[in-house]
Amino acid sequence: MDPNDSLSELRALSSRVERLAELARRLAEENRSLRQSQEQLVQERAALLNKNEQARSRVEAMIHRLKSLEQNA
Repeated sequence: MDPNDSLSELRALSSRVERLAELARRLAEENRSLRQSQEQLVQERAALLNKNEQARSRVEAMIHRLKSLEQNA
């Protein structure tokens, strides 16, 4: 085998390894970013569910007050 061929193959392999390493770094960063976004969305969802529950409780309380006013009238 020609030493130049071996050197060319080694350089090509090295280039592929570098590209794969860069791809792995980009994917790891994207994964981190997506996990962070997911956590933020989970927190926002929990807050919205809590607000929804509070609003439902207030509406139910108003309905009960209106019914009691209606019965007293």
